[in-house]
Order: sequence, then C-alpha cells, then structure tokens
Amino acid sequence: MLYSAFELTHAALKPWRHMARGTQAMFSSPLNPMSYTLAGRSMAASADLFERLTRRYGKPDWDIDATQIDGETVKVTPKPARQSTWMTLTHFNRDVPASNNDPKLLIVSPLSGHYATLLRDTVKAFLPAHEVYITEWTDARTVPMMAGRFDLNDYVDQIEDSLRFLGPNTHVLAVCQPGPLVLAAAALMAENGDPARPASLTFMGSPIDTRKSPTLPNELAKSKPLDWFARTVISTVPFPNAGAMRRVYPGFVQLASFIQMNKDSHVDAHREFFDHLVAGDGDSTERHRAFYDEYMSVMDLSEEFYLQTIKEIFQEHHLARGIMRHRGQRVDLSALTDTALMTVEGELDDISGIGQTQAAHDLCVNIPTDMRQDYVQDGVGHYGVFSGRRFRDNIAPRIARFIRDHNKS
Repeated sequence: MLYSAFELTHAALKPWRHMARGTQAMFSSPLNPMSYTLAGRSMAASADLFERLTRRYGKPDWDIDATQIDGETVKVTPKPARQSTWMTLTHFNRDVPASNNDPKLLIVSPLSGHYATLLRDTVKAFLPAHEVYITEWTDARTVPMMAGRFDLNDYVDQIEDSLRFLGPNTHVLAVCQPGPLVLAAAALMAENGDPARPASLTFMGSPIDTRKSPTLPNELAKSKPLDWFARTVISTVPFPNAGAMRRVYPGFVQLASFIQMNKDSHVDAHREFFDHLVAGDGDSTERHRAFYDEYMSVMDLSEEFYLQTIKEIFQEHHLARGIMRHRGQRVDLSALTDTALMTVEGELDDISGIGQTQAAHDLCVNIPTDMRQDYVQDGVGHYGVFSGRRFRDNIAPRIARFIRDHNKS
C-alpha cells in the first residue's frame, strides 16, 4: 500500500508540476515585464522550487568526458564492460595507448539507495593515473520477477565475477556499504587460491564492524527486530513498473530517512535556494541543483538484500564475529595474506563511526604490517570521505600512492 500511495500521489501532482513549469517559464521570461519585479521573481522561484520538490529524479548521467594526464586533455568514454541483470560493470575508457600500464582500479559503489554516479568525484580523482571500472547496481523496481532474487550471496558473486573478468593485479576501492561484502569476497578468493584475488583493498567509511562507535543509523538497525523492518519499510512495486509485484525497500523511504537525519540543513538549503533564485544568483542555484539532482535520485533495493544486510551486518555482525558464510563456505579473513589493506575514515562521519572501517585491520590478522595503512581525515563527514576538496587534496593522493606501492606489474 505504501508504494501504491506514493505512486498515486506522484501521479496526482503531475498537472500541478506542469502548471509550475509554465508559471516558472512565464515569470522568468525577459519578454514579461513582471520578471523584472520582486513579485515576478518570487513567483518564478516558488514555481521552480515546487516543481523540483515533487518531481521524480531519474538516474543521473556521469558527465565525465575528459581527464587530464600529464597536462594533456584526454577523452573519456564510459562504456559497459560487463553486464548482468543486477549489475553493470562500467569502464571509463580513456583515449590512451593500449600499452598503458596504469593500475586497474575497481570501484565498488554502494547499493544503499543512491546511484553509482554519487561517486562521480571519486572516479574523476583516479582517472588520470588508473584504468577505472565501477559497479552500477540495478534499480530493483526495474527488474521483472522472472529474473529471480538478489541477496548478499548474489552480491558477493558479482564482486568475484567482476574481479575474474578484470584479471589478476586489480585493486579494489569499496565505498561505504559494500565494505563487508567486498572483504568477504576477497577472503573467499584468497582461501580458494583464485589468481584474480585483488592486489589491494581500500575501504572508505565502511561498516566492517558497527559495534565500534555506533551511529544513529546503526542504533536504529539494532533497536527493532527484523520482522519490524519487514512489516514497516518493505513494500510491493506496483504496476506498470517492470518490477511489479517485487518486494523492495523503496528508494523514497531511504531518501526520507537520509533527509530526516539532517532535516534542518535541508530546509535551510532550500530556503537559501529560493532566496538565490529571487536574487538571480546563478552560481549558487546551479550548485544547489547539481547537488540535489544527485541526492534526490534514488533506487529500490530487493527485500532479501536489504533484510539480510540489516540482520547479518548491523544486528548480528556476522563478518566481524567470524561466522559469516557464503553458499555454505565460512568466510575466513585470515586467508588474506598477500592483499594490501588500506582504510579511510572521516572524523565527523555520522553514518560509519570512527573505528568501524579500521576494524578490518584487526580482523585480517595475516596481512603483513608493511602492507597496511590507516588514515583518518579530519574535518569531513561521510560524504567528504569520497568527494569534495579534502578528498581530492588529501585522501585520493594517499590512496593512489598506496595502490602504486602495491601494484604487482
């Protein structure tokens, strides 16, 4: 009922959105004398704000068409390198000679509500000196029921398959949610002697062990029994979506929880957006649009993936306690012996608290000391770990050096 009510509300507001677009166009037209008055600009700003708050945001574009290598502009083309029902492995193909020996970097994006394009800054930072690939997970709302389920085991399989596709000496960068599952995949590949196991692992703001410095989302996950989440936040995708009748954790529910965590700052941001529209401050309004076009673009997660994540990662801590199993095989982190390990945390992270990502070092007991590195960036929250000025100036260069130091080719 929740999903159907959301769709019905969205459909009911469609005529009003069209009216808002027309109003905005009319009161911002240079041919309309009202557009030069405070009243006219306020009308246009109000209509613009209403339309943006009630629209459905689709998957954003990467908007990455070039990078700088040794002072030269090099063309970049994002292309699917490998595709399956639930994940596309996107390659940022650079127009460089085939003999280029830059390290292969697999960026594993979160499957937690937002699209992989949230890591646009991350991709841009590594393009000059790396052959970059990224996982783009599929919106469960678009996957027909006949395609079957998608759970934690399937996720780990996708990571392993991607690493085998890319081959030996691939470096992995996992941002936030995928940390525990990427670590599990690497350990399984190591124990099984897979030559495609990663050369290095870098985890950024990841919930490896959420018992350490628990945050508000961690405490919420533990404050309710699993069946509460199943009854309260899981809904059925309605027709005419391709994934109709699939049980999912809707993206709009996740977005609402994100906003609720920092409600006042979001209200202030939209109030300032309105003021900047009225004042004609184009730079400020474009920055607002760019951020919220990404932030408001959300996707659905399959029921089984979401509930398993709540149970095994946040409630029972299977990986951290050494009891995680993948298709019957116990995940043994001590099997990791020749994969370098780096962890990155943000001082002000209110999603993955200090120590949760560092826990990987305590768990991977057989990785030599000279193959480890830990870094805490002061003055940044969760998103500052993988985007923004401090990421570009301080974090990305450290990761790049770590990868270069442990590249095996």
